[in-house]
Amino acid sequence: MITFSLQSGSNGNCIYVEAGGVRLLFDAGLSGKEASARMACHGRDIRNCDALIISHDHTDHVSGAGIFHRKFGMPVHMTRAAYTAVKSQLGEIEDIRYFSAGDCLEFGTVRVHTIPTPHDGIDTVCFVVEHENRRLGIMTDLGHPFRGLEQALEEVDAAYLECNYDPHLLWNGRYAEHLKRRIAGQGGHISNDEAAELTKRCTTPRLKWLAAAHLSQENNRPDLAIEAHRRRIGTMLPVFVASRYEVGRLLEV
Repeated sequence: MITFSLQSGSNGNCIYVEAGGVRLLFDAGLSGKEASARMACHGRDIRNCDALIISHDHTDHVSGAGIFHRKFGMPVHMTRAAYTAVKSQLGEIEDIRYFSAGDCLEFGTVRVHTIPTPHDGIDTVCFVVEHENRRLGIMTDLGHPFRGLEQALEEVDAAYLECNYDPHLLWNGRYAEHLKRRIAGQGGHISNDEAAELTKRCTTPRLKWLAAAHLSQENNRPDLAIEAHRRRIGTMLPVFVASRYEVGRLLEV
């Protein structure tokens, strides 16, 4: 299994996964032009993608879905409720394929497990992609460390894991108080510290790498996300950062 992040953050999210001859994109929060260029950085043609799978209705995950479908010809998979919420914004999508949160989707020999999260979107899910006993977690927009997340993390070989904010930067920053409470609340995002504690509890010999994802521009820095993990797990696990601004490294699972 091969994967890379095209972009990860509140300015747009998109992750590529390739396994068993199947090519999948998860979320579409950037322009078609930018997505195509970033795919090409790793020698991939976005027109060869077999499906686009959307995690929820927020703009940074779904804004490009209509363009990806019409320009690149890929079917769009999302929940009916999420599609209903954004349908008017996306333009015509002729090939929309609905799933329910909690379903397992099958693409040839690749299975995509959808896991409901308490994030404050509509029908928000995170994903575990499985192929030939290899499992990759795509775990962002989590709300809080909910029941089931720890078990899912224990069972993957690698993961993109939300590290949205540093608590000190958030609470001492310039965001309005209501927005700070929303981010740190039960339906918002998880912090570097929460992600690192999860990693510490869930690290098994199976877990080979972790990519800190969905970092806030205002309330986080890559070095802080990595340092939070280093304080808890040392150097026992490679920790990368999925960038807000550029394509990530090609990673194997």
